[in-house]
Amino acid sequence: MIVAPQPEAVEAGAAMLAAGGNALDAALACALTQGVVDPLMCGIGGIATLQVHDPRTGTHRVWNGLGTCPGAATSEMWHAIYEGECPDGFGYRVRGQVNELGAQSITTPGALRVFADAHALLGRRPWASLFDGAIGFAEEGWLIRPHVYAMFTLDESAYGRLSFAEKLRFTEDGAQLYCRPDGSPKRLGDAVRNPDLGATLRRIAAEGAEEFYQGGIARAIAAAAARGGGLLSAADLAGFRTAQSDPLRVPYRGATVCLPEPPAGGVVVGEMLRILERFDLAALGHNSPAYIRLVAEAMKIAGRDKEAHVGDPAFQDVPLARLLSDDYAEACAARIRSGERASLSRGSSDARNTTHVSCMDADGMVVSMTHTLATPSGLIPPGTGFMLNGAMNWMDPRPGRPGSIAPGKRRYSSMSPAILLDGARPVATLGAPGGAWITVAVAQVLLNLLDWGMSMQEAVMAPRFSATSDVIDLSNRIPRAVQKALEADGYATRRSYQSYAFAGVHGITRWEETCEGGADPQRDGYAAGV
Repeated sequence: MIVAPQPEAVEAGAAMLAAGGNALDAALACALTQGVVDPLMCGIGGIATLQVHDPRTGTHRVWNGLGTCPGAATSEMWHAIYEGECPDGFGYRVRGQVNELGAQSITTPGALRVFADAHALLGRRPWASLFDGAIGFAEEGWLIRPHVYAMFTLDESAYGRLSFAEKLRFTEDGAQLYCRPDGSPKRLGDAVRNPDLGATLRRIAAEGAEEFYQGGIARAIAAAAARGGGLLSAADLAGFRTAQSDPLRVPYRGATVCLPEPPAGGVVVGEMLRILERFDLAALGHNSPAYIRLVAEAMKIAGRDKEAHVGDPAFQDVPLARLLSDDYAEACAARIRSGERASLSRGSSDARNTTHVSCMDADGMVVSMTHTLATPSGLIPPGTGFMLNGAMNWMDPRPGRPGSIAPGKRRYSSMSPAILLDGARPVATLGAPGGAWITVAVAQVLLNLLDWGMSMQEAVMAPRFSATSDVIDLSNRIPRAVQKALEADGYATRRSYQSYAFAGVHGITRWEETCEGGADPQRDGYAAGV
């Protein structure tokens, strides 16, 4: 089974499973297609975090391909033009918005290196075959879907960021691909054909990822960056390497939740679970005022610790053992029991322009991968058909902070592709797009599975809430009476107009022999069994 937010990508992944590919082959075919049909969410110019559990080879590994600051970056380069954090906490504002749009906003793309490294170790089908679905949709075309249109028309000026329409129009190639003749974004049902991207994918399929990192495509990327006054160089591309590690293993209710280590967001999910395991959640009632208060306090504590301690381990010590320890979890739980309330004045600096794929195969391999363009840069190297990430928007322009700019540094990302083990056996895979909401959404779905006994589809559909600041955000299906009770208890709340809000979790369970998938209704995807 495979599940993802885009129907075309699920189709490509399911076709790979049907052709004899394993779960990794299918997830990569799906991911490559996602980059074609969701071009502001992800792509080969983006970044990725991948977790794979393969019982046949005894492999359980995380590949981290978060983008690195270019070698020419300096901690002071935007300090004089720093204007503040975005009001919603998603990124930083600098004068001229050069950290968000254009060549200066690009970090070294890591997604394709993740794909290639993982496939070289565990792939079953030939590398070139992974590209068939993506090439087909690029050359034959696809239709603008509701979520794609929502992103094309997203105006974030109220939060100090540019509208996405400006990014679509930033290059001539982007305007021709994604806009109507009057310059407005294409609308629902409009077709998109991208033969340049089809040709680029054919080159990578034939020549391998080295064509992207050291060959002709690398030269095109470096030239486009240089023309725009950017920092990314051919040396940055050639020198990029994935960080590989064992997953973090967090016990919860007798199961083990496997999560990516920093600078990905697994420690935040793990800390929430460690705290909440000290409480009888089921006795409180699902999404009752008491339940929301308790879980929100755990969210705020973990979020505060993330802001204070979590960054790139290559540049700073991250106290994982302490943050995930029994003693620390019990101390945090004791503060909650005493009535103490955590303060989290600012949410994470992370972009919502992300996607996810989960997959299980008949041989027991389980894959969970989240990938993104971060805040899309708008820059399409001429003739290539793909947009580059704008992940420098995640980097703090102020020197001396955990997320400050430094050559080769990776910024914290909320991406938390997870795998759940019952003993040694994988029983679930899940993850989500959704920026700072990823960690709180993944944690709530795990609670829904393990404390409330929901199926995966029930777990991802259940109403969610979020506390990535001192305000508790509530989805529109949480009753007003619950909101009023929280406010009477002194909590600030904010109601979302969305029925399905706060990240888009997609996952699969296999408690026995049958796979059961869950696709978050706020996106356009589905789960396909083969």
